[in-house]
Amino acid sequence: MPEGLDTVIGGSAIDEARADAVYKQGLDYEAQGDRAGAIAAYREAVSHGSKSQHFHRLAYLLDLMGEEDEAVQMYETARESGPPRLQSLINLAVLYEDRGEFSKAEYILNQVIESEPNEPRAQLFLKDVQASRGMYYDDDADRSSTRHDAILDIPVTDFELSVRARNCLKKMQIRTLRDLVRVGESELNSYKNVGDTTVTEIKQMLASKGLRLGQDTAGGPRLRPEDIEELHSRGITDQILNKPISVLDLSVRARKALQMLGVLSLGELAARTEAELLGVKNFGQTSLDEIKERLVDHELSLKTLE
Repeated sequence: MPEGLDTVIGGSAIDEARADAVYKQGLDYEAQGDRAGAIAAYREAVSHGSKSQHFHRLAYLLDLMGEEDEAVQMYETARESGPPRLQSLINLAVLYEDRGEFSKAEYILNQVIESEPNEPRAQLFLKDVQASRGMYYDDDADRSSTRHDAILDIPVTDFELSVRARNCLKKMQIRTLRDLVRVGESELNSYKNVGDTTVTEIKQMLASKGLRLGQDTAGGPRLRPEDIEELHSRGITDQILNKPISVLDLSVRARKALQMLGVLSLGELAARTEAELLGVKNFGQTSLDEIKERLVDHELSLKTLE
């Protein structure tokens, strides 16, 4: 138990005020990056109270730490303790599916869809659960692909991240896990104010879903379909998009900045914004102006946000 926790919690009797107090202490531990301390605090909180949000928070952290059995127990208790949270129900359904308890997973996902008919993740996970039970597909590859796509489409805002990590992903225009796994660790490290703690936090978030940084770059297209569509709308042909960065004949500093970002072609560069480039360590306005001028020579420009 973290030092000082026993001064907040007394005996084991139900006491909602004490539960709230130690729950807030758990939030403080989380903000400091101390997940073990937060879990200990939340366990104390649920032993003294019955608020759904306390069980939800404990379940969420236990799930991240791989304590699936206890996470399921806490999610179930959260369902019984008050109006269920949408994300809690989806997380619980995914855990049941991982355990092979498909009937329970399907029942919960149907509950979600009944209250939120247009919830896309619930629909995708339900399709996967039904496929796993042999109701629609017999091909294991189809089932795996459906589940993988559903996970990749989860918004990064669904995860509990520090302010610094959230701001980093926002600046990089990373909206979903699919966007994030396209980024390599060296590219992430290249951004200003991004240190080892932030990178570790993001890697742990991905690991909780069986993903890793740079996972989607090997052997696959480096430009997202929406990027290619946007570039084509500017009249840029594939022939130009695929030209190597070397044709720009950039200075050493500008060239190194693009290497840190993993930018290899004119198309990848034209899909970047000024803010993204300026976010790179040791990259300033002079280098930005140089790149913009060289792009103009090829009738190209950086992406502008509307």
